[in-house]
Amino acid sequence: MSATHYADLNSLAADFRQQLEAKKFVLLYAYNGTGKTRLSTAFKDLGKKPTTGALTNEAGEPLETEAGETIEVEVMQRDTLYFNAFTEDLFSWHNDLDGDSERYLILHPSSRFFAGLEELEMDNRIRPLLQRYADFDFRLDTLPVKDEQGKLIRDERIVRFSREVMNGGTTSPVDNIKISRGEENIFIWCFFLAIVRLAMDDDGTGPYNWVKYIYIDDPISSLDEHNAIVVANHLVQLFRETPNQLKTVISTHHILFFNVLSNEIKNLLNTRDFPQYSLNRDRIGGGYKLYRQKSDTPFFHHVASLVELYEAAQSDKIYTHHFNTLRSVLEKTAVFHGYGHFSACIKKDPSDADGILHQRFIDLLSHGKYSLYEPKEMGDETRDYFRTILYGFLKDFPFNPALFPAAPTAATTVPAPAAPVVKPPAQAAKKTAVKTPTKAPAS
Repeated sequence: MSATHYADLNSLAADFRQQLEAKKFVLLYAYNGTGKTRLSTAFKDLGKKPTTGALTNEAGEPLETEAGETIEVEVMQRDTLYFNAFTEDLFSWHNDLDGDSERYLILHPSSRFFAGLEELEMDNRIRPLLQRYADFDFRLDTLPVKDEQGKLIRDERIVRFSREVMNGGTTSPVDNIKISRGEENIFIWCFFLAIVRLAMDDDGTGPYNWVKYIYIDDPISSLDEHNAIVVANHLVQLFRETPNQLKTVISTHHILFFNVLSNEIKNLLNTRDFPQYSLNRDRIGGGYKLYRQKSDTPFFHHVASLVELYEAAQSDKIYTHHFNTLRSVLEKTAVFHGYGHFSACIKKDPSDADGILHQRFIDLLSHGKYSLYEPKEMGDETRDYFRTILYGFLKDFPFNPALFPAAPTAATTVPAPAAPVVKPPAQAAKKTAVKTPTKAPAS
């Protein structure tokens, strides 16, 4: 599977913007830690342009001088409405630790995310969306914020939550409750969907007329299978119901969510020809690798990790953190095959008949203080153990050989996959020189 290399996330974000000039959707799969959230931020920042505009009050009305002239200030023009981890930071809890009764969610006062709350009756737009997922209710409200002298500074926008509970055979509302973290995420997601609909319906005169792109990164974390299907289906249904389809990027680490979105978007567009990708960090050369997806199943995390480990083994640029990745792959494989421990996936060889030595290497080097951001290169003998474990695993658990092309490198020449000839590592007690395995596993 060929990949396009990007030096940084800004160049990838710029490419996505260019593709969206001709396409309506970009769908991206990337596992956590790859840089999905930073990519969404880079995409958003590319749309920022400084300009001048009228200074307005909280109602959006322009302010004037005593002479009746509009007050002009420098403002940042934006074009992207985004949902990512930072969106949740626009909401914060007041828990009333003293009285333990007045609990509410505070909306960030200066964010354009909340433009037009009052005049657009946002509660009536959010509630039908929320009722699909939750059994609690809410009310948008305001609280006066005053200084020490009692002078009104502003009205703070808040959200109060309530729930109907059974009491003696009848139901009654319980107000000012604190909802769970998962329920809060669902509420924020529905809030965002209501704003997306407003942006799509905007005729150029509304509070969201600046939106040209929508960027959605992992809308609901820790989705179970049912909700992954439901959320993906409802999201595409929103695009289906609104003729003004804004250009949209959706990224996720959830494989089923990606799968459902892929099929739903294909049905919406009536074509399979829209950009679908998986993203990985390039640990060897630096930057990022983008793989074009030709099906609704993304290039799975463990497969991408194996390709990365294989490339590291070939290049001789093997670092201690690669043992963490190798252990993760072994554990996932063990679970899939019903084994109780990852050591069952380590190939036995004459130098380690019981598999204990190689297991100890995995245990030691995957639990040490080895950071991805402070990589430490392995010694020759440790690199040899790494290759022996990796190549033995690939022989016992065959993967598509096309994923592991054996290109010669400056550090070591590795022929194309053939019959494995992996020399076991020298025993540590002998302190003899160690030769690098010269052949990759059989396909």
